[in-house]
Amino acid sequence: MKLLEGKVAIITGATRGIGKGVAEVFAKNGADIAFTYVSSDEKAKAVVANLESFGVKVKAYKFNVSDYQATEAFIADVVTEFGKIDSIVNNAGITRDGLLMRMSEENWDDVMNINLKSVFNVTKCALKTLLKQRFGSIINMSSVVGIEGNGGQSNYAASKAGVIGFSKSIAQEIGSRNIRCNAIAPGFIATEMTDNLDPEVIKGWIQDIPMKRAGTAEDVANTALFLASDLSNYVNGQVINVCGGIQT
Repeated sequence: MKLLEGKVAIITGATRGIGKGVAEVFAKNGADIAFTYVSSDEKAKAVVANLESFGVKVKAYKFNVSDYQATEAFIADVVTEFGKIDSIVNNAGITRDGLLMRMSEENWDDVMNINLKSVFNVTKCALKTLLKQRFGSIINMSSVVGIEGNGGQSNYAASKAGVIGFSKSIAQEIGSRNIRCNAIAPGFIATEMTDNLDPEVIKGWIQDIPMKRAGTAEDVANTALFLASDLSNYVNGQVINVCGGIQT
């Protein structure tokens, strides 16, 4: 039996990178999927077609998850359309890197709104449904940068550290209702975003990774699959690093 057969998953930011990888692994394992995106309709259509090829129900929603009212409407539509919510993967995220002395307020706010406020929005809006169901798994995408910081990424690191604190708090608040909340902290993951980086820079980073390779979206997706499935029924309030050992 597929690990997510008969389950419904929400995935934010699923038209590229880690979110796209999670959506594909979940669909392969039988989950019906509602996913969000903000820009390319063509990419969203391609993702829908790909996921539907695995025989699951899929619906794409175009909006900004940092908008609370839009998120509220999204969750209401998912419950109407799919009937329940088994797992949520809060993956939507952006970077606006730069040294603090040169960082604009807009770049700080954009990162905090997309990376952290969206996690609040989706979780808060879904909470009524999850509490009524008395089951569910919330998976929040953090980063090793949120654990140890990184020069030139104070906004990103702060947002991802916030995701960890939020996840641990929510795990304590709703664990008694059979709802779990965990975070994943990816390390250096090869995605479309990293394709434009200097190969020599990437080579230097990989040398610092004990496993001597970049991670893949599938590496992260398989961890999300575990947390969304019944295999992790007693895993709550944890941060799972997927980093090849660079953060121990």
